[in-house]
Amino acid sequence: KRLYFDTHALVCLLEENGFTTQQSEVIVSALVKIMNTNLDMIYKDMVTKVQQEIALQQVMSHIGGVKKDMIILEKSEFSALRSENEKIKLELQQIKKQVTDEITKVRADNKLNLNLEKSRVKELVTSYRKSIFVLTYSITYSFFKMHAQQDRALTQTDRKIDTEVADLKTMLESHKLDNIKYLAGSVFTCLTVALGFYRLWI
Repeated sequence: KRLYFDTHALVCLLEENGFTTQQSEVIVSALVKIMNTNLDMIYKDMVTKVQQEIALQQVMSHIGGVKKDMIILEKSEFSALRSENEKIKLELQQIKKQVTDEITKVRADNKLNLNLEKSRVKELVTSYRKSIFVLTYSITYSFFKMHAQQDRALTQTDRKIDTEVADLKTMLESHKLDNIKYLAGSVFTCLTVALGFYRLWI
């Protein structure tokens, strides 16, 4: 501990102002004790440079340990995320395969149904043609048989033929419209499945 004033000069100053030598020394001794006590109180709250360096090294060591722990944790978290991504990727591939299989199945079913509908329409057309042929033959036979009522029979026959033909055309148009509706529904189903797969993929 150092005193930053001259104690002897203070004693002399006190003597010059009327104090005896003994009184001056007692006063200076009391001041020194008070200053030492104050310094002791101050030093209790202070650290030395060496202690400060040791504390700094301890703090840096703790920081280094925390950094290592954070690196290890980050690596483990990254591994977990990568594993989760691989799992999600496999699930997406399975979903993609299922959607592809469903689309293929729907297309095959639609194609089969369309072919069956075409065959049915062809059979109906053939049947109607046969009916028309039989009807025409019957009308022709009646025409030669009923020569006296030729004009009236011909007119009635023409009307009947027109009606049958109109009915056949109406029926064919109805079948065409049903086929178009069926085909449009199939295409819309395929588009819906494809759109669902596209949203799942994104």
